Amino acid sequence: MLSREEFIFTIGYDGPAAVVDGQAKRRYGSLSTKELAEKGLFRAAWSSAVYSKEQAQLDTVVELYNRITGSALSAGTSLDRLFGVFPVDVKRSIIL
Repeated sequence: MLSREEFIFTIGYDGPAAVVDGQAKRRYGSLSTKELAEKGLFRAAWSSAVYSKEQAQLDTVVELYNRITGSALSAGTSLDRLFGVFPVDVKRSIIL
């Protein structure tokens, strides 16, 4: 299974391995879900919330996304498709 930081900054897949943005991982990997969203890193924030499996974190990202972008998404709206984030069972990663 990928670490939280690897999952958050996965940019694609190469067969059975996740391709991870190493520079973003080093720079932003220690930030919380809320801190990522406040910096405008919504895809990373959503990935972090999905990884945590906590509804409160998912709601926080939706709330901050709406506030910053002026959107009116509801808490029930899934951002999975918008950001292309889906839980995948991957055991390896390739850091770029």
